[in-house]
Amino acid sequence: MVVRKPFALLVFLALISSACISRPLGAQSPVQPAVFGYADFAAQAKVEEKFLAVPDAKLAGQHLKTLTSEPHLAATPEDHKTAEYVAQKFRAAGLETEIVPFRVLLNQPKEVRVEAYDSSGKLLMSGPTKEHVEGDPFQDDPRVVMPFNGSSGSGDVTAEVVYANYGRLEDFDQLAAQHIDLKGKIVLVRYGGNFRGVKVFIAEQRGAAGVLIYSDPQDDGFTKGDAYPQGPWRPETGVQRGSVQYMFEYPGDPETPGVASTLDLPDSARVSPYGSQPRIISIPISYHDASPILQALQGPGVPKGWQGGLGFRYHLGLAEGQGSVKVHLVSVQDYQRRIIWDVIGKIKGSELPGDWVVVGNHRDAWVYGAVDPNSGTAAMLESVHGVGALLKQGWRPKRTIVFCSWDAEEEGLIGSTEWVEQNAKALERAVAYFNTDVGVAGPDFSAAAVPSLKEFLRELTRSVPSPLGGTVYLQWKIKSANGSEHRRSNAPPVAGEEVSVGDLGSGSDFTAFFQHVGVPSTDISSDGPYGVYHSVFDNYAWYTQNADPKFEYLQEMARVFGLEALRMADADVLPYDYVAYAHEISTYIEAAKRKAGDAGLNALDFGPAQAASAHFSAAAARVRGLQVATYGDLTKLNLALRQAETDLTSEAGLPNRPWFRHTIFAPGEYTGYAAVVIPGVNEAIDSKDQPRAAQQLTVLTQALTRAAQTLDEAR
Repeated sequence: MVVRKPFALLVFLALISSACISRPLGAQSPVQPAVFGYADFAAQAKVEEKFLAVPDAKLAGQHLKTLTSEPHLAATPEDHKTAEYVAQKFRAAGLETEIVPFRVLLNQPKEVRVEAYDSSGKLLMSGPTKEHVEGDPFQDDPRVVMPFNGSSGSGDVTAEVVYANYGRLEDFDQLAAQHIDLKGKIVLVRYGGNFRGVKVFIAEQRGAAGVLIYSDPQDDGFTKGDAYPQGPWRPETGVQRGSVQYMFEYPGDPETPGVASTLDLPDSARVSPYGSQPRIISIPISYHDASPILQALQGPGVPKGWQGGLGFRYHLGLAEGQGSVKVHLVSVQDYQRRIIWDVIGKIKGSELPGDWVVVGNHRDAWVYGAVDPNSGTAAMLESVHGVGALLKQGWRPKRTIVFCSWDAEEEGLIGSTEWVEQNAKALERAVAYFNTDVGVAGPDFSAAAVPSLKEFLRELTRSVPSPLGGTVYLQWKIKSANGSEHRRSNAPPVAGEEVSVGDLGSGSDFTAFFQHVGVPSTDISSDGPYGVYHSVFDNYAWYTQNADPKFEYLQEMARVFGLEALRMADADVLPYDYVAYAHEISTYIEAAKRKAGDAGLNALDFGPAQAASAHFSAAAARVRGLQVATYGDLTKLNLALRQAETDLTSEAGLPNRPWFRHTIFAPGEYTGYAAVVIPGVNEAIDSKDQPRAAQQLTVLTQALTRAAQTLDEAR
């Protein structure tokens, strides 16, 4: 039984615990501060101090150089070599390591061609133009894959072009309002504003025959600053490759939603891939290739906000007739079931081996992937190096730590999703998933997390030194004060935050953990000017010139990443902050109620959801006191704390996309990356679908009630 204390005292202790902070490496005092989740942090502080001393900047740089020495698209021999390298480093640190293969449907390009003609038939451009700048040492490797989109359709089409800005829902709606018919047309859109797959999805819905996606210099090119090789921004011929899989429907192997695509999975268990893949052609191009098309377009001038950074006025293009620009697209994609390789390294827990702390980063890249993702892999390997040093000294974590190197993330979060689907039962006990992806693009630390782990991240970063001086938290706070943080969701801002922690949408490997099986998750990165995303120029030369020449931020990220795992694995009580979670949910419901009123859906009854939210808030406050006490029946308490997150998922999933089960967060159906909060309710309101909104309010109410009852039973 947990010994109870007066509630007022518990609240006071909770506030004291939240206010206390850990000191940076080399500055530990004899009297250790309180850290949420620990009855006595002194022993853990010594473990963490030993760990923080190990990750090495020079070794991290060596990892990065090795991992980026060759292009390593998923399922290629070079990709397999990186798996072997990571596995060797895992084993050297003492991890129980295996390479886990999956057979998944992937496309690779046989032919990609774009030709544009003006109304007289004159050739305007022919491409895609080879990516090239003066002096880059990596661009001419014959293994560099031509620019293409994962999950693109194949075909040969010629049609007139219409410019559609960022290809957001509101952009397409604005074209429709001007009576511009997209049926049979080729839509030219620029990167930004939403996930590239959403651009293609809406274009396909509106009847387009194909999509060209280009990088406008206004968004990541010369209007931001000097282009590579003079600076960090995208050069004229740089192309952003990427997947256009409809991951907002479901990620992973497109033939096996909800089922692990193991090597022995029979064909009879597979489905048509078109539930998550476009049928139309989509091709990525540079602004070098987009410029002559845009310049030749006539018709109405673009609306406010649609003008990009090229040196001429943009036009929408004539939908038909004289003055139109025609484009000929050829896309020949080789779709095959190919083998990919996850690398999994485990350290068995000494007390709670069934409770997993999972730590992951993907390894595959469109080309070299110095920033995305191998800065994250290099940081993770130095985290493993630090944990391995502890193992050699006889330390063992209380809970099992699982380090994961995912494959085929770029094509649709495939490696992580298949592994989660394979291990869904075991993950019911997983206490956290910690992710990094674009590990280091510059010096600015940022993070996103489930609300229950936002304060965990803030507290933890107070223990890690920054290359800029002070702690990671201090530098993060300075950046937040300058207004450079954003929440990456439609959630209302939270008042009083010193540093803003974003919300989890999609676009990286936390997706399956958090939104499919309900594992509390975080995602960390170190940002900076980064204009070469998914291009040949995201290579070791660009990285050492622009991102992190001394590899100090790789070391910083290794320390933060590893410390997440250590602190969660050894906590006496799981350090989830359900008080903060409940507060955020309450604000989401209030905002949705206002939006429903603005949309004229005044008959919606938010009362039951608000009552359930209040119940959850009260239960969270009571359980916070038990967490601070950190003695008694901790097993029962921890099981309840973990179960409450699962309670916020729905077995039925979201309407029209049941793979996504979380009732509080999901990637937006028309954003793809950014989170939509209480998505079932909000997306129904956006569609002005009152019956669906009412039904989703009931689902939300039931989830909050389940979670509140679980927390109540922990007392």
